Amino acid sequence: MARMETGRSRAHDSPARDLALRCGLGFGLYALILWGLWIAAHAFGVAHELRGHFAGPFLAVALMLGVLWAFGWGAGEPLARWMSGASGAPPRGAILSAGRVSSASLIHVLTPGLFAVGVYLLVYAPLGEPSAESLLLFFAFPTILAAVLEYLPPGTKLAWQDGVVLGALGLAVEYGWLQQSLARPGLGNVSKFLLTDVALYLYLVQRRLPGVGFDLRLRLRDLIIGAREWALFAPIGIGVGLALGFLSVHARLPAAGTFAGTALVTFIFVALPEELFFRGLLQNLLETRLSRRSALAVAASVFGLSHYVHGPFFNWRYVILAAIAGWFYGRAWRSERRIGASAITHTLVDVVWVTWFLAP
Repeated sequence: MARMETGRSRAHDSPARDLALRCGLGFGLYALILWGLWIAAHAFGVAHELRGHFAGPFLAVALMLGVLWAFGWGAGEPLARWMSGASGAPPRGAILSAGRVSSASLIHVLTPGLFAVGVYLLVYAPLGEPSAESLLLFFAFPTILAAVLEYLPPGTKLAWQDGVVLGALGLAVEYGWLQQSLARPGLGNVSKFLLTDVALYLYLVQRRLPGVGFDLRLRLRDLIIGAREWALFAPIGIGVGLALGFLSVHARLPAAGTFAGTALVTFIFVALPEELFFRGLLQNLLETRLSRRSALAVAASVFGLSHYVHGPFFNWRYVILAAIAGWFYGRAWRSERRIGASAITHTLVDVVWVTWFLAP
């Protein structure tokens, strides 16, 4: 009898032990990545460009990475359940017909705006330059988007509300609506990184969109798929790029540390945000209205067009190459609906390009 009770106790403790191990592993990897970003920031001169004000922006990056990492390790669904269940909130949309706004619903709407303000203050408080206009912009922009999804909830398929929210997020990144308030050397990707966290909250917590695939617990299969799609794209992309005069070959061997730092920064600040938006959200939602192939083509085309502003004129060469690359990124994502796989393809393409093919 005692043995049976001991067995039950061990079985009961096993899930808790597994959870503790996963949390410990996740936190350890998060700390390791932060350490890598600290080294990369000094190696690439970011700390020097901020002239003694590096601590505040780095804390902001640590906060944003922490949110991104938490979502990537499965915090989205528990947070969504807690915010909608534990708060006792009424069904979304019901507050308008009832003629009142519940406190729980208001919290849902204000959360991303307050988070954005916190990031802005961490960046600018050490510099002594925060402005009331920028604070209002950082608060109002994500709050309005959250209000659209909270008070006018879309259905299960792509809806006009998604067009408003995704369009606003895309335009904000493309034209630097928030970045203009962070116009200092070394802060080029802060607003993009911030809006990635906002998008995760809007679509994993508020809209609870299925099939996004934002899982940073990478598998060997993610690496295999990501490398496979890069290998398929490389001869096409290099050939077309050289033919168009967009690429220029550079025979050089970068230092291992520089190459690793470039890969880490690209994966976190470029590949993950863009793959979340174009594959996990846009292509995912397009599949609710179009065939998988059509959704892939449309998402790749939009991805290509988003690169037109690189340069003083419409950069049609970049648009063509980016659209072709977007096709293979989309293939990597839809193989098992995992952003980790497409982000690996994206990172490989960008790192190889910057290292050996970036035209002067």
